[in-house]
Amino acid sequence: MDQAITGVSPASVKETEIMTVWPSVAMYGVARILGRFYAQRFPDIYFLRIGNLWALLTIPIALVLYFMRVLPWIGQRYTLTNRRIVVYKGLLIEEERAVALDRFDRIDIDVLPGQDWYNAGDLVFRLGATETFRLAGVSRPEAFRSQCIKTHMAYVGVRKALERQLAHA
Repeated sequence: MDQAITGVSPASVKETEIMTVWPSVAMYGVARILGRFYAQRFPDIYFLRIGNLWALLTIPIALVLYFMRVLPWIGQRYTLTNRRIVVYKGLLIEEERAVALDRFDRIDIDVLPGQDWYNAGDLVFRLGATETFRLAGVSRPEAFRSQCIKTHMAYVGVRKALERQLAHA
């Protein structure tokens, strides 16, 4: 066994996956437009709402959007590792883009119109006032944001401690 704790490795030794999330259909503009229609609550009589009628009428469109999200050659996934946040695409899990854990100092959740119906939002990674990275349509963004912040704090904290130790040695 190489690790003191199973699944935990120092970032300097090995890149280890911490969490993977699949984006919601709310990443697509068409789905956000549909989300606005689905959220309509008039008349507010239990399930007899215009939004529910829109949802029934647009089932074929929703199915196409869903399958676009998970198709092997199109589908994306967002992976948090002990070194960075990576966007993978396709069946062969090709890296599309990534951001190192020290390239941001805060993460904002930007819920675009229509995304709230899907309980989704965009995660915006910022370094100061500059946007360094964006993950579109993250389902339940608070949970992924929280994990990203904890991992960022651990990564940056350990790096600073090692730098202080080397400076005093």
